[in-house]
Amino acid sequence: MTTPVVVLVGPPGSGKSTVGRALAERLGVGFRDTDADIEEGAGKPIPEIFIDEGEPHFRALEVAAVRAAAETHGGVLALGGGAVLAEATRALLRDLPVVFLEVPLADAVKRVGLDAPRPLLAVNPRARWRELMEARRPLYLEVATAVVDTAGHTPEQVADAVLEALELKTPHD
Repeated sequence: MTTPVVVLVGPPGSGKSTVGRALAERLGVGFRDTDADIEEGAGKPIPEIFIDEGEPHFRALEVAAVRAAAETHGGVLALGGGAVLAEATRALLRDLPVVFLEVPLADAVKRVGLDAPRPLLAVNPRARWRELMEARRPLYLEVATAVVDTAGHTPEQVADAVLEALELKTPHD
């Protein structure tokens, strides 16, 4: 069984995909995003899964995608913002190096935009984002091996902070 070198968790706009790609490149490993896995498996974008089958169906797909990736992917893995909601997912993450990418609301809004197709942020995104963070922050912290603040930092700087926090070496070290 192969397991990820790093798992990134955090809210929408925290930079999981962008930082994940930068980390994977520096470490010389692959990058995988469970949201992309879900979309590929379902044959449609996540907002359509929410509309057509509902959030509970999406969350079941998400648990399965995280399990498959956690058991087979030996690189950098980015999880969807709500993946930590499922106890089954949190259990899968307990023995893995997980980094919570923390981001202030203002930065997340700049990165994601208020018009982005995010089903849970569709109505009153600022207030909804705050609510999501209040509910999810303790869960991100529960699974995190390390917390990296992304505020005011470039993806490259955040990648450096993740490497430092986990004491990971790149092939160039």
